[in-house]
Amino acid sequence: MANNMQIIFNKDERATLYKVLAARRDMRHFIQGASVPNDVMDRLFEAAHLAPSVGLMQPWRFISIQNEQLRKDIARLVDEEISNTASEIGVRKNDFLKLKLEGIRTCAQLVAVVLAPDDGTLLGRRTLPLETALCSVACAIENMWLAARVENIGLGWVSLFDPQKLGAALHCPKDALPIALLCIGPVHEFYEKPMLVQEGWRDEKPLAGILFENRWPIEGEAK
Repeated sequence: MANNMQIIFNKDERATLYKVLAARRDMRHFIQGASVPNDVMDRLFEAAHLAPSVGLMQPWRFISIQNEQLRKDIARLVDEEISNTASEIGVRKNDFLKLKLEGIRTCAQLVAVVLAPDDGTLLGRRTLPLETALCSVACAIENMWLAARVENIGLGWVSLFDPQKLGAALHCPKDALPIALLCIGPVHEFYEKPMLVQEGWRDEKPLAGILFENRWPIEGEAK
């Protein structure tokens, strides 16, 4: 068996990784009617399954949505949550409703990501059982996101849904928790900047403002 610890990456390979990280985008606009080859989807799922997890619990489960009626039902659940969010968004409601928040009806592939019922893993989780499980699933999603980008395929993470209603639609076990809908497919172009930045909804925070040393700074304290 090859020892992966002996793999050494050169300067060009390192540069490629950082290029991919910077090029990743949360996509909402897909080419309707396009498709993703099965072998590409297989590679995306394999990439996701390479993710680290606390206690090696691997709590991610993926449900590929192939039934068109089910996709329509899921789209309605998302529409419902968009409406509920808009009613609480305050003075920016109209701006919010102008945002393209999902691509469920037009993406080539729709995948639900579900946090599996707790398997009792204790290692590394005693004080943060749910949080570590969620972080582990998020790592799998990020792996899939980056793999999609190098395949030149768009991927968008949709979180606008009621997890109980989506869980029921997917026949999930009682203690399972749907946490993401992934819209995957070819796009005409990738956003130059994160879409929420391009649309003027929010600016990105500079690293200098969120990187601390030794302790959380006191408000107003000079850096």
